[in-house]
Amino acid sequence: MKTSDFYYDLPSELIAQDPLEDRSASRLMVLKKETGELSHRVFRDIIAYIEPGDCLVLNNTRVIPARLIGEREGTRAKIELLLLKRLEKDRWETLVKPGRKAKPGTKIIIGDGMLVGTIEEVAEEGNRLVRFAYEGIFEEVLEQLGQMPLPPYITHELRDKERYQTVYAKYEGSAAAPTAGLHFTKELLSQIEKKGVQIANVTLHVGLGTFRPVKVEDVTNHHMHEEYYQVTEEAAAKINETKQRGGRIICVGTTSCRTIESAADEKGIVQAGSGTTGIFIYPGYRFQVLDALITNFHLPESTLLMLVSALAGREQVLKAYEEAVRERYRFFSFGDAMLIC
Repeated sequence: MKTSDFYYDLPSELIAQDPLEDRSASRLMVLKKETGELSHRVFRDIIAYIEPGDCLVLNNTRVIPARLIGEREGTRAKIELLLLKRLEKDRWETLVKPGRKAKPGTKIIIGDGMLVGTIEEVAEEGNRLVRFAYEGIFEEVLEQLGQMPLPPYITHELRDKERYQTVYAKYEGSAAAPTAGLHFTKELLSQIEKKGVQIANVTLHVGLGTFRPVKVEDVTNHHMHEEYYQVTEEAAAKINETKQRGGRIICVGTTSCRTIESAADEKGIVQAGSGTTGIFIYPGYRFQVLDALITNFHLPESTLLMLVSALAGREQVLKAYEEAVRERYRFFSFGDAMLIC
């Protein structure tokens, strides 16, 4: 299976630069995975496709202002840090640009010295392990100095930081938003619950592993970056009870999907607990728990497009993407949504 098998042609003007004013007003493409049948709706119509007795799985992670701009000590050279994963209280795995100047021992001065990062070592794939020194509470310093880590294909400034958070975001730790959840409003979630649908909250702190380009031609040689996840006893019970009753498990986003698939045992029973996952789902994978998926439109040749293809078939998915391009859907993080059921 080649990475190039997951290529499609996308005009750049279809990459959404700004979120819609009304979260639930985005478009929704519905793909029936058994037949390949496509239909076009508005996102708030999603309620018509979720039945009483189903379980909706949400990732309640919250994006931190993980992008920090500083200067190398003793120079005026600008250097940028992206916080990927907290290893200890003040020690983080980071992505540093430009990396060639970021050698161990380098000090990075941020906010006139409010925050000072010292590069301790070079980790896998060129990431840097950085220890921070500051006064007060790290999260408060970060809130003051950090910026939202928008993906590089979004060039517009984000006026309202909360638009890159889901309305149910709770636990801080992500370097990117679980963007399928951006379409939900509190009102829509309330209507879904009133219909008799269970809502299970899980946590996966999104790192860059999910978005790293696949640089190998043979898909099976790609290595996923590990991300922290947690499944509570309550969430595991809701998911397992739904499966036992014959209800469907509908994941909101690829991160929710990867969380529950990582937490499932060989019998498909979701186990409560926490850990890290580097699960890589591509065609040939047999889903243990998930029945349906709400997701955005993903980058060509990405691991996310491969995950979606594992669920609905590569040819069907690429045909749906061609239709989305023809119909001028909006793509990627602030774009439109797809339901695969």
